[in-house]
Amino acid sequence: MQLFYNAKLDNSAKQFVFPPDESKHIVKVLRKSEGDTVQITNGKGYLFEAEILEADQKRCKVRIISESRTIPKRYKLHMAVAPTKMNDRYEWFLEKATEIGVDEITPVICDHSERKTIKLERMERVLQSAMKQSLQTILPKINPPISYKEFIETNISVGFKFIAHCQNGEKMELKRRVIADNDVTILIGPEGDFSKDEIDLSKEKGYIPISLGQNRLRTETAAIVACTTVAIINN
Repeated sequence: MQLFYNAKLDNSAKQFVFPPDESKHIVKVLRKSEGDTVQITNGKGYLFEAEILEADQKRCKVRIISESRTIPKRYKLHMAVAPTKMNDRYEWFLEKATEIGVDEITPVICDHSERKTIKLERMERVLQSAMKQSLQTILPKINPPISYKEFIETNISVGFKFIAHCQNGEKMELKRRVIADNDVTILIGPEGDFSKDEIDLSKEKGYIPISLGQNRLRTETAAIVACTTVAIINN
């Protein structure tokens, strides 16, 4: 199945016209014609099946013939991850986290962060592509970059709050702390790890120090291990 995305589509829509780039893909690449069907999601849990009325490479017009809605998960996973030095590594994390099942992502700028900016529009496109590729109907939310201190002071999410760091101290493996059907927020630091002040502040705010294994992991690898662990516990 080839899945298309349009955020403005809702369950009141009867007809829909694809933009030129997607129209060309449908007609020229997929070789769809009048009477064929395509699937569209709005990223909010809805899946629409549509019949092609006009197979035009510049203006492919369809009619909505059915809709269904994905049952929401019983938990939400919020990953607060420091931007990596190389953009492509962060994009890899976004892609894989979407496939595994993340709900919200916040890039946090830490004391040891080497990269302090990201291209939000590009990141959103990565999420959209991963959602379509993995045939999901809910698009993860990505927030603008925020300082670590501001995030830790303003994040009011319920459920479990964890911080994964490499400093010595009492920590328990994430898989032994996660409980199914509970919301989870996980902090993952930059290549240079969190600073001592950042770790101390997280403890003051109720974040639980956790371990992701014995090996030292890259930022994006640690984030994927965390996502996978939470998904496995909940599945």
